[in-house]
Amino acid sequence: MSFGVPAVAVVPLTASALVLAQQPDSGDNGGQGEDFGKSSPVGLLVLILFLVAVVFLVRSMSKHLKKVPQTFDKEEAASETEAAAEAETAEAEPETAAAEKKPDAAAAKKSD
Repeated sequence: MSFGVPAVAVVPLTASALVLAQQPDSGDNGGQGEDFGKSSPVGLLVLILFLVAVVFLVRSMSKHLKKVPQTFDKEEAASETEAAAEAETAEAEPETAAAEKKPDAAAAKKSD
């Protein structure tokens, strides 16, 4: 017993497949007319505007990159010296405060 498709059923299927695969012959080709895929003057204008925008962005970025230092080591060294200076002033403040309190204490003893 074979399960073959009768030849009578194959012919209408292939004919309908060919009809569905063809381009429509009516006046409307689904927007794919003679000029389909070609650029227009509006496309050229948009492309030129994009190129001008890229030129301005490159100029702006190069100006900003010129402001960036070559290395950041100098800033790190400067911040370390500032931190060391702040630490020295923090250490000197208690000594100064103690020195200022001693005369006040001595003056308070003398007044008593």
